[in-house]
Amino acid sequence: MEHTQTSHNGNSAATPGAQRRVLVVEDDTTIVEAISARLRAEGFLVQTATDGPAAVDTAEAWQPDLLILDIMLPGFDGLEVCRRVQAQRPVPVMMLTARDDETDMLVGLGVGADDYMTKPFSMRELAARVHVLLRRVERAALAATTPRSGILRLGELEIDHAQRRVRVHAEDVHLTPTEFDLLVCLANTPRAVLSREQLLAEVWDWADASGTRTVDSHIKALRRKIGAERIRTVHGVGYALETPTP
Repeated sequence: MEHTQTSHNGNSAATPGAQRRVLVVEDDTTIVEAISARLRAEGFLVQTATDGPAAVDTAEAWQPDLLILDIMLPGFDGLEVCRRVQAQRPVPVMMLTARDDETDMLVGLGVGADDYMTKPFSMRELAARVHVLLRRVERAALAATTPRSGILRLGELEIDHAQRRVRVHAEDVHLTPTEFDLLVCLANTPRAVLSREQLLAEVWDWADASGTRTVDSHIKALRRKIGAERIRTVHGVGYALETPTP
């Protein structure tokens, strides 16, 4: 098991990532070093692990604010790491995969990952997405302390903003924080078509159109949980949340 913890420097307190902990789980030392160096430059504290068991142990002991997690790992894979870490405590997870395989991405989202990136990727984009995930956690915490009144009901779909819970046919549906935010974004203007770029900007705070594949994968994961018929695809444009006809 490899551990690397950054030390504070004179400028870290002024950086957006100051004091936030990121655990990087990757068995390729070149990638680990590149990610760690970029995150240190952003002001984050970093530890690393190079296999599945080490990742789970480090997450339990160090209590990171975010995981960057490769799918292919010695010991057991990143999907199992994600399951075990999320069972300990909720933590945002960025999955990394060398395979441009949509099944991998959907399975990763299904076990609690919040976002994914396919290798090779730019360190600039990785750092930007880390900041986005952490901002989302902060927004969710704020929403929990200042809840919106009432529950939004769209037919058999029920969205409880205060508790960040979703029910379909009175049954609880487990959504990741990203999936919940995506559903709320669509539900704010039911039946209106939102472009992938709009969703990317609103939910991920990411304006680069190269990330629209992320939107598509999260939509597919959301459909599997709330029912495919509830989200309409407008080809070449985006998505809309369907509501019952009055």
